[in-house]
Amino acid sequence: MAEQGGPEDQKPQSDEARSAFVPPAGVEQPPPLEDDHPSSEFALPAGLHTEPSSAPGSAPGSGSGPGGGSGSDTLSSAFVPPSGYNAQHQPPAFTPAHGIPMVRLTKEAPWQDRMRTMLRMPVTERPAPESVQKTDDSGPAVPRVLDLTLRIGELLLAGGEGAEDVEAAMFAVTRSYGLDRCEPTVTFTLLSISHQPSLVEDPVTASRTVRRRGTDYTRLAAVFRLIDDITTAEHVEVSLEEAYRRLAEIRRNRHPYSGWVLTAAAGLLAGSASVLVGGGALVFIVAAAGAMLGDRLAWLCAGRGLPEFYQFTAAAMPPAAMGIALTLTHSTDIRPSAVITGGLFALLPGRALVAGVQDGLTGYYITAGARLLEVMYFFIGIVAGVLLMLYLGVQLGAQLNPEARFVPNDRPVVQILASMLLTLAFAVLLQQERSTVLAVTLNGGVAWVIYGAMARTGGISPVAATAVAAGLVGLFGQLFSRYRYTSSLPYITAAIGPLLPGSATYFGLLGVAQNEVDAGLASLFTAVATALAIAIGVNLGSEISRLFMRVPGAVGGASRRAAKRTRGF
Repeated sequence: MAEQGGPEDQKPQSDEARSAFVPPAGVEQPPPLEDDHPSSEFALPAGLHTEPSSAPGSAPGSGSGPGGGSGSDTLSSAFVPPSGYNAQHQPPAFTPAHGIPMVRLTKEAPWQDRMRTMLRMPVTERPAPESVQKTDDSGPAVPRVLDLTLRIGELLLAGGEGAEDVEAAMFAVTRSYGLDRCEPTVTFTLLSISHQPSLVEDPVTASRTVRRRGTDYTRLAAVFRLIDDITTAEHVEVSLEEAYRRLAEIRRNRHPYSGWVLTAAAGLLAGSASVLVGGGALVFIVAAAGAMLGDRLAWLCAGRGLPEFYQFTAAAMPPAAMGIALTLTHSTDIRPSAVITGGLFALLPGRALVAGVQDGLTGYYITAGARLLEVMYFFIGIVAGVLLMLYLGVQLGAQLNPEARFVPNDRPVVQILASMLLTLAFAVLLQQERSTVLAVTLNGGVAWVIYGAMARTGGISPVAATAVAAGLVGLFGQLFSRYRYTSSLPYITAAIGPLLPGSATYFGLLGVAQNEVDAGLASLFTAVATALAIAIGVNLGSEISRLFMRVPGAVGGASRRAAKRTRGF
């Protein structure tokens, strides 16, 4: 080895380029291994001996280590512990500059909050999992735990749950069965989860594809109860076999409402929406009949295997045809626009819109883009069906009046009752549990009262009033879900029904059909802005509830600090 130069000729040891196969100075060359068995890269090779950095009793940096020199110029082996190191009181490794927050996963907090906190934390700062469910002495069956987790995530994603909540549920299941270092990933149609047993072992990855979606909030609530029992049950043991059995029962359970009940609910929704925008008793009956006919036509298309795009197109045609037929009667006491608007209320995909915007606001941009693209296709299908009927009505001489929207129709008591009936019908269409119908109905009535007080009485912009009302819907829905330890969707989705932009959509399509493109596009842009205000308001209300209601056991605001992960700098 070449003789070392003076201090001015030496570079810092961290900047020296040396081969990884050459031992440091002062370390003897190990003898060749006799076997070819691989060893851990974190263990010292057999026969490797290290030199002490200083002789016993000498002061640190006295120059007695290999390489000579004194003070900071002393070169020591990389395998030697630093002076003053004590294995009994060793400092934590990889400590961030701001320190590691102390997080205690208490049983008082809902599992959604606890697992969302874990997901938003860096991997190195997550506490070790506390296995809630008992496993064998050999440890949990990793493939079965991962398969159960994927099946639970599939039911949640197919039921319309947001991507972050699906990941939180999958994370909760794996941690409850004692699996550490698990990373779930959720997209619009694919779920995957990866588990790495240790730093030197290969990860185990499993995935599952969601091919069919359905709206059944009763099934969604049952899945949430199963997850709650797995994650927090102290007196009830949920083994893997028991979890699989309950999951199979959830899949086999029939919907709580039959097809004809759903058709009647669609008619009630459309009739209530027509009253909400100024219709009377006759308009209620005609709108309900048109929506029921469109619903049965959509069922027929679904039975023939047609995609949902054509189902929405077929369902939008009968209400529009009913409205045009009323126009041709030249009756001055009937508002055909209310009939068509009521039919649109029954078709607008508010559930998918809220879920798509929520995924985008929480950082799941791929899933959000796919959901919003689905909403766009559904909306185009509705537009195609209504425009086809409107063009036919114009050719037949129907006098459709775009100025009908400016007719005052303030009937507070009637409209509040209509909004509650609309929410009730929407809850039935979503297959909600009967125990949640009353709460969501009251939530929808409160939303319309707030909107009417701001937009109709206060003269505030309808878009801003819609955002505030939707924010209160999200806040109340989150509070209801915390009280019941279940998903917030059953308390939110139906309650936003009265706020959907049905009238703006109709008048926009009417302007396009009558070659008033500028006015039509302006009304359609208002409808889009209203829809986005609903989605953002719902998400903001949910986040406000989490912001001021701290997770028990989280010290120093750790539950919120990790949410900065979506910032672009």
